[in-house]
Amino acid sequence: MIRFLLVLVMLAGTAGAVVAYGDPEQIARASHKVSHIFRAQTVAPAPAVQIPRGQGGEFALRAKINGVAAPMVIDTGATSVVLTWETAKAIGLPLEMLEYDVDLETAGGHTKAARLTLDRLSVGHLVEKSVPALVVQRGQMKTNLLGMSFLDRLESWGVRADKLMLTGYPELQSSPRRSRTAID
Repeated sequence: MIRFLLVLVMLAGTAGAVVAYGDPEQIARASHKVSHIFRAQTVAPAPAVQIPRGQGGEFALRAKINGVAAPMVIDTGATSVVLTWETAKAIGLPLEMLEYDVDLETAGGHTKAARLTLDRLSVGHLVEKSVPALVVQRGQMKTNLLGMSFLDRLESWGVRADKLMLTGYPELQSSPRRSRTAID
């Protein structure tokens, strides 16, 4: 959306400069160029994902972390994405280089975690890059948490009729793509 607005501002500025000089040929060329850009690029609907509520009341899903599938549970009370040591190992994160120096309160009590950045975290069509995350020490948690370091990057998220709807930002693109995905 921001790219779209920047293009619009640049085109308006260019058109204003052309009009100021009053060259009819330049005005016609600018008009043709603007209409061509708007025909070639459209704003795709915002990518969205629906996650049904599980039997235990949680919203569980399979995300992809750096291209590897991992089970996660949405946790709006978690400041960050939090991975179990076992998941971090399975996706190939450099565990031997981590420093467990972050104090963390979990449902199971107090523990230590290590900071890292995930190259890519995707839930359906929602893809975020360079996502801050934490990894807990071995055996300290059973579930990976999809926390606010991911959710805050979305345009919106909310619960409607036992479904959690995650909505990303629309993108300016040349060809349309699927916009809604249901995750079971």
